[in-house]
Amino acid sequence: MEINSWYKDHFESRISGRYITMQHIYPLLDMYKLKYEISVPGLSELGQDIPLIKIGSGSKIVLAWSQMHGNEATTTKALFDFYKFISQKQYFKTEIEEFLKKYTFYVFPILNPDGAKLYTRENANKVDLNRDAQNLSQKESQCLRNVFDALKPSLCLNLHDQRSVYGFSDGKPATISFLSPAADEKRSITDSRKIAMFQIAKMNHMLQNYIPGQVGRYDDSFNEACVGDTFQKAGVPTILFEAGHFNQDYQREKTREFIFYSLLSLFDIIGENSQSNNYEEYFNIPENLKNYNDFILRNVKSQDEKKLISVAIQYEEVLKNEQVIFSPIIDAIGKLNNKFGHREEDAKGSEILTNSQEKLTVGTNISEIFDKYDSSIIYFQ
Repeated sequence: MEINSWYKDHFESRISGRYITMQHIYPLLDMYKLKYEISVPGLSELGQDIPLIKIGSGSKIVLAWSQMHGNEATTTKALFDFYKFISQKQYFKTEIEEFLKKYTFYVFPILNPDGAKLYTRENANKVDLNRDAQNLSQKESQCLRNVFDALKPSLCLNLHDQRSVYGFSDGKPATISFLSPAADEKRSITDSRKIAMFQIAKMNHMLQNYIPGQVGRYDDSFNEACVGDTFQKAGVPTILFEAGHFNQDYQREKTREFIFYSLLSLFDIIGENSQSNNYEEYFNIPENLKNYNDFILRNVKSQDEKKLISVAIQYEEVLKNEQVIFSPIIDAIGKLNNKFGHREEDAKGSEILTNSQEKLTVGTNISEIFDKYDSSIIYFQ
């Protein structure tokens, strides 16, 4: 059976969307506690549980954490897809048994439960946990570090979401991105970095079957305040995962599928099980550029200038009644020749109105853009 066929019929449909909190995953944890070891090694700043799930019994210890940034839940969904896959016995039985014998996989499905509930990047004290690796000022940071020190993992997975602004010079968006963080200011290619780079290259090779040309990597400037850099400096291979945008998939339901495939590839359940360590292919993955907007209207006639301009819109994510609303904001006005839109429209030289106003202002929240002289022609709504 092809893995994409399995996924279509069996992914974890009980969690979906962009807003995932402890309340959403507690029913799943209750179900899995009969099968896997689930502990609570720490509490959040507001006293919420920070559960840790253990599966497998192998000598290779892997530690992963998702929703270190509370509003980045795509990888959490993918992890529960992974648990569902590992729990079934009908398909890929040999590969799953091999995984369970070879690895012990520890996962914090939501490291920042307070931030998840508030739908914020930071925790309840407005601290970015991914900049707290040295100070360890927050209970969530201390919990992760204590488990890291106790387990002494052979590999760490730092699971995040990235904004929809990333893409490449050829116009393709960055749907999935990776990073093998630096271990020092010189960005030396240490042994731990090589291991992370090899694993990323392996996952990238597999992902090209699904999203060709849409896998990127981040700049590896060193920042010891970041968890990945700190763990890499300690000699533990660490991989940053970034789940991004795919073809109007603002709920990140398709992207979660690609993260799921990446985890299967990492653990040699699908893809090529290479015995070599060709880490240098990592450098063939293009670096991310900030060259995308959610919407661009091209060839707008400007009142102030004779030349035609473009108007770029970026969505701001706002939590309302436990639903994430995508609020459109004017992000840039100008030629924007080096920008791409996930959706684009052509005004063909027309003058426009936004919210019935003529003036275009960066930072303005808008509801619609339409033709100044024909309100039936709506470019954005």
